[in-house]
Amino acid sequence: MSTAEQPEFVTAEDYLATEELATTKSEYIDGWVRAMSGATIRHNTVKVNCLAALHRLLRGQPCRPFDSDMRLRIHRSESKRFYYPDVQVVCESNAPTDVFQDQPVLIIEVLSPSTRVYDLDEKMTAYLKIASLRCYVILEQHIPMAIVMRRTADGFLRETFEGVDTQIELPFINCTLPLRDIYEGIEFTLTGVLETELAYAAEGQQIDDESEPIGKNV
Repeated sequence: MSTAEQPEFVTAEDYLATEELATTKSEYIDGWVRAMSGATIRHNTVKVNCLAALHRLLRGQPCRPFDSDMRLRIHRSESKRFYYPDVQVVCESNAPTDVFQDQPVLIIEVLSPSTRVYDLDEKMTAYLKIASLRCYVILEQHIPMAIVMRRTADGFLRETFEGVDTQIELPFINCTLPLRDIYEGIEFTLTGVLETELAYAAEGQQIDDESEPIGKNV
């Protein structure tokens, strides 16, 4: 790659200043800015269903859900990143004037053809390093299926939930998320969502079916 092709390095401070004035959202990955694409109606339906359910379940509790307008900062000695998770739940919030959160206990991402590789690889790696995180939930939108990365004493363990009659237990916030509520308003056939989604077949990567813990706690 020539020097002219190298992406321009951007400081986190410049990114935040630019993002405040921008009409579209961008993520920040260690000095590199990545523009975010728009979401489908189906994607937003699943996201809003999760947010509405969590808002109802957490009413009167100290933990609060935030939608994808709230940034998440991941700040480690070797890395600084800003993402816009579809949903995050925070029990110890940053100051009201901050434009990002640092300590989510739950993150939910809804997979899309354009984002699934990031959500299942780059973002998962970054999210599982957050000390406060108890659970990362990854939702398909073309079938009622959730992949849950749950923190244990030995690291993160992967669970899979399939079908609208299953539910995700979230004891660390005293909540249960039924997949029936998550996928309310989404119509499925026996083979998946009503629309043909060839892009899902074209996109490569799925995380392995592993029973071993991932990312042992330190």
